[in-house]
Amino acid sequence: MAVLNRLLRAKKELSFSSSYSWMTTACMWRSSSSATFSDAADLSGAPSSPIKALPVRQDPKDRNVQWVFLGCPGVGKGTYASRLSNRLGVPHIATGDLVREELSSTGPLSKQLAEIVNQGKLVSDEIIFNLLSRRLEAGEAKGESGFILDGFPRTIRQAEILEDLTDIDLVINLKLREDILLEKCLGRRICSQCGGNFNIANIDIKGENEKPGIYMAPLLPPPHCASKLITRSDDTEEVVKERFRIYNESSQPVEEFYRSRGKLLEFDLPGGIPESWPKLLRALNLDDHDGEQSAAA
Repeated sequence: MAVLNRLLRAKKELSFSSSYSWMTTACMWRSSSSATFSDAADLSGAPSSPIKALPVRQDPKDRNVQWVFLGCPGVGKGTYASRLSNRLGVPHIATGDLVREELSSTGPLSKQLAEIVNQGKLVSDEIIFNLLSRRLEAGEAKGESGFILDGFPRTIRQAEILEDLTDIDLVINLKLREDILLEKCLGRRICSQCGGNFNIANIDIKGENEKPGIYMAPLLPPPHCASKLITRSDDTEEVVKERFRIYNESSQPVEEFYRSRGKLLEFDLPGGIPESWPKLLRALNLDDHDGEQSAAA
């Protein structure tokens, strides 16, 4: 995989002096500059040496999509990226999942990451870059092509480095009100036995002042998981608000970076999955012949 080789090369040539928050073609997409559909790891340290010439990039016609999902923590990047991954047959690579997998291991990095994440602090770019490189290497061995990145890039420098490494076809920016995001994050639960993810928040915002209402039903566990629910250690109000603050500080330059290149699709979530999924597919010009069934899944 050409992307893997570029990442490995960049990892050797860059000095990682700043930090990254973990909290993250087959079809035509609708945007000649930026697009708005209202219905519907920080590499800011300068390279220690210039990046060498990169291999010739693949024509998009000869590979699967290479997309990025942006959005505040808790907005649902993982949910929608995973659905699109299954639909398009490309890997969904979430840096947040990579960090959590490392946290669940017994290696020396696990304890260090636990302290960082539980305090809402930042995971270094070097760690994120190593995890991403390992994931791409494993995918290459399985014959994967294309990707949907979730949680990377988060800063303008990361976006610049990523553009030097590979072509990004489309960046999907999911948007939702911050008060709703907070409620969603605080409602997240995990089954301690099966690892299933659920959400007990019942969001029902009435429309006012010409703004539409938003309804997001809770994602409740089956009876056999109900007594085994736990809360993620980093899902406290203080930590979640700190993640929001960090994200908001760095996100606008990244959005403008991709907007100026005609690659940004801004999508305001109109509600929960049943309302949002079919509209997101239409915004992406994807055939929605099975949209009703998949939205309810």
